[in-house]
Amino acid sequence: MAKYKIFVDGSSGTTGLRIADRLAARDEFEILHISEADRKDVNARAAVINQSDLSFLCLPDAAAREVVPLLRPDVRILDTSTAHRTAPDWVYGLPELHGKRDALRTANRVAVPGCYATGFITLVAPLVELGLLAADYPLTCHGLSGYSGAGKSGIAQYRDPERDIAFESPRPYGLTLDHKHLPEMQKICGLAEPPVFCPIVDDYYCGMEVTVPLRLDLVGHSAEELATALQEYYAGETMIKVHALGTAPKFLPANTLAGKDTLEIYPTVSPDGKRMLLISLLDNLGKGSSGAAVQCMNIMLGLEETKGLEL
Repeated sequence: MAKYKIFVDGSSGTTGLRIADRLAARDEFEILHISEADRKDVNARAAVINQSDLSFLCLPDAAAREVVPLLRPDVRILDTSTAHRTAPDWVYGLPELHGKRDALRTANRVAVPGCYATGFITLVAPLVELGLLAADYPLTCHGLSGYSGAGKSGIAQYRDPERDIAFESPRPYGLTLDHKHLPEMQKICGLAEPPVFCPIVDDYYCGMEVTVPLRLDLVGHSAEELATALQEYYAGETMIKVHALGTAPKFLPANTLAGKDTLEIYPTVSPDGKRMLLISLLDNLGKGSSGAAVQCMNIMLGLEETKGLEL
């Protein structure tokens, strides 16, 4: 059987390297390459992509937007940047959401979700879709990530032996509340307004924890109803597990799923039943980026969905 021709545009970055390593271990693919001299030539890159069956764009937003108009419409593209996540002609690559897996099977343009967005959307989108959470509920979200999500320069700063003492502390950022994941968080969940979102980077390599607190008197449903709805929504999914209400441990480390491509949800509730916390755990380099991209690729090519993924 002929091998699929695959190209990773931007294979020197953190996400691109991870994807390339995963593909190299599989024999169904012929990996296409580009010379170092042509790596920053948009026309040369487009020419290689147009020879492929499927290509990954692991590029800055501007570079992804620049190359897409030069591509044949039948070439299958997985863009890991933010550039096309809310574009109307692109499929959002979160197959566990209702309807997305079927759309991925025939899609030629797929936007891989952001890491924080994946944690938030998996908690909120089902509840809005099912009518259990109002689209105008005033949502707040905190996300804690390892420093690998900061890219090459950020990783270098954290690993610098002469680094500033500030890098030993959790560091909230995006303090003007305009994080690049907000548009997809709002659109994919069908929200009237984006959430108030506070991302935090900390001194460990990978792993992510995203939390969404809820006041149940404003929600109008009990914690039991919401937890059960999430369990039923993701029932049968291999890559997402919803734990029973109130089973979260006393401490829940953000790097629990480091090295995995799965996502786990913990719903918790206050003793008086008035407040709830929804928690998602994932690896920002796994289900938050390269693992999600490979999962989407498997679906698009009709391969076993979990092949090459760490469960």
